[in-house]
Amino acid sequence: MADLINNTNQIHGVDDFKNLINTPFRGPINAIRWKRTLVGDFSEIVEKVALDGNVTELNHEELCELELSEQGQLAREFLLNDLRALKAHGASPVLNVIKYYERDTSYPLLPTDVYSFHVDRSPVATDTFLCTYDGPTSEILPNAQAKQKVLIPELRSKLLKLYDGPKEGFDSFLRDCFFDLHYQAEPNAQIVKLGIGELWRIAVDHPESIVLPCLHRAPEEKDGFYRLMLIC
Repeated sequence: MADLINNTNQIHGVDDFKNLINTPFRGPINAIRWKRTLVGDFSEIVEKVALDGNVTELNHEELCELELSEQGQLAREFLLNDLRALKAHGASPVLNVIKYYERDTSYPLLPTDVYSFHVDRSPVATDTFLCTYDGPTSEILPNAQAKQKVLIPELRSKLLKLYDGPKEGFDSFLRDCFFDLHYQAEPNAQIVKLGIGELWRIAVDHPESIVLPCLHRAPEEKDGFYRLMLIC
């Protein structure tokens, strides 16, 4: 991993998919944004999906079988184009309709669900892609404006009591329980809300990374307002 860089200029904008996947992360840049204007009615797709639980995966066949208006069909083709492009790149995109994610109630002291600012981790070199087409959007927290929660003295002291094991095993405990992936925003942090239709590529914590991983979180959903999101 790279050393901490005290620079909040972490987002780089591009104007097409080729540059989205080929622009390297470097220096403080750990998030690449392709800003786009959506075409079609994506809320119609959300309305037509037969929901199955809190998070419903919409596969290719189900998407193609939806009976849609002309605007709905335009939205579907937009989604299919994104799925094709990412699959051709070697990614495995998943399209979800989200009511809400499950909350982590195992550790009220330091919940490890996606509503907490966190980083993605992988044992191999990879990136995370995400796009929200309808509903609330994800948020990014500048690395320089955040503290790793396990390094906050009060929380660390309580985690030590929770662990109650040999000192040499504490760091492994934090990692195994994913506590080390989560961060707390500094007062007055400049949180970035991602835009509807923007396709993002963000840096992941992996052994070959030369930049800091991107801190991000899921938004708080509102009752009756579902989210159509692609992630891989």
